[in-house]
Amino acid sequence: MSESTTYLELSQESGGAHKFYEVSVSGTEVAVRYGRIGAAGQAQHSTFPTAEKAQAAAAKKIGEKVRKGYAPAVRGQRAARPVTRRQVASAPSTARAVAPVLWRFRTGSAAFGIHVDADRCWVGNQNGDVHTLGHDGEVLARYQLPAGVKCLVADDFWIYAGCDDGSVYDLSSKLPFAAYDIAPDVDIFWLDIREGILHVADRDGGLTVIDHEDEYQWSRRSSGSAAWMVRRDDRAVHHGHSRGVTAYAADGSRELWHTPTQGAVLFGWQEDASVYAGTDRRVVQRLAKKDGAIEATYACDTVVYSCATAPGGRYVFAGDSASSVYCFAADGTRLWKLGTGGGSALSMQYLDEKLYMVTTDGSLVCVDASDAAVAAARAGTVPVARDVKSAAALPTYTPSATVQTVTATAASGIVVECVQESGRLRMHVVSDGFEPSWNVQFPRHIRRPGTRYVVDGLAPASGGFYRVRGEIRQLV
Repeated sequence: MSESTTYLELSQESGGAHKFYEVSVSGTEVAVRYGRIGAAGQAQHSTFPTAEKAQAAAAKKIGEKVRKGYAPAVRGQRAARPVTRRQVASAPSTARAVAPVLWRFRTGSAAFGIHVDADRCWVGNQNGDVHTLGHDGEVLARYQLPAGVKCLVADDFWIYAGCDDGSVYDLSSKLPFAAYDIAPDVDIFWLDIREGILHVADRDGGLTVIDHEDEYQWSRRSSGSAAWMVRRDDRAVHHGHSRGVTAYAADGSRELWHTPTQGAVLFGWQEDASVYAGTDRRVVQRLAKKDGAIEATYACDTVVYSCATAPGGRYVFAGDSASSVYCFAADGTRLWKLGTGGGSALSMQYLDEKLYMVTTDGSLVCVDASDAAVAAARAGTVPVARDVKSAAALPTYTPSATVQTVTATAASGIVVECVQESGRLRMHVVSDGFEPSWNVQFPRHIRRPGTRYVVDGLAPASGGFYRVRGEIRQLV
């Protein structure tokens, strides 16, 4: 059996691409591995009718990469390029009173990722730890991801973590998996996702859009850099960077408007009719989605790291670099400023009169933001914050490169099959009661042509595809 491996790299001194591409041929099997130099990367496998056709397919792949500038290299000679991590400083608060913190959970490392829904709270930190907690502060589970968590975003039932290794992990079931693999030369700064379409804002001020099959759709390069904001709705994508906010049509066909902001955008939020940009010039600015007009400005005392709103924009909240949290009326009137009682808030979210913040000291903090609690805090009366601890037997879930095998399908299981279509591996449903022509969003690294898998559940998504709910097992 003939075997061969070709290893290529593309590394640009200017700080651009820094990635590898490896093609291995063994008989009729072709294995491709690609990713950032120094990382394990993602893998794809294909089977061909004959060894000659496998060799021809491998040669074609190699030729395409060489024409794009890849060159033969020795694995391990080039080091991985360091990942950009947000550099933040946090000073003590100058507020005269401290916020009414109900409970605090210390994760052990600076935390950027937060998501709060009706059932639970999620926090992700720079060590790659993601914890879920109840609204009462009880720690429910822990996920350990391979790299630092930049942000957490939700799309209906599904929740995703964007990490420093360039992957976006689906945390919707007990075993997380890499649902999207961003281009190896893209350094993720922020994410948003809607109906399975992922939007990635990056270090260089770029915007990349990827569909549910982890395939490139479109991209734009803004006039600025350090894009810390991307927010998507049914009409547009709002992209915040060092030169302001730019809105693009949802399909990427055109730029809708661009508005320079008062300073570089460091965080973004959205309501139905407006987007909010927190900047390094001490303000949050509200922009109209229809034309980008600045509708209101909310003045803070130092650099704004994060912002959020109460439903409809009734209140606007902001966290600054001096460990303070602010609340404004919709028209820009400052209602109060309080100390966080810890570090500066790097992300925040409001729900049911509570403000949840993740901070530079690695804490997830729950603040009672009701009018009565804030009034009491401003008068000097605050509750004793409960210091939440993890249980010793807390379940911990990690991504796996393999899946459990089963020999039979449980009554509730749904069977999907991996097939080759036009040179690509697609997943289709075999079980009755589903649309067989729809694709299934599925981890690429475990797809094998002709292999069947059992999943706990499938849910239809707008755009004509299914998403997996629950665990995945290989049927043998």
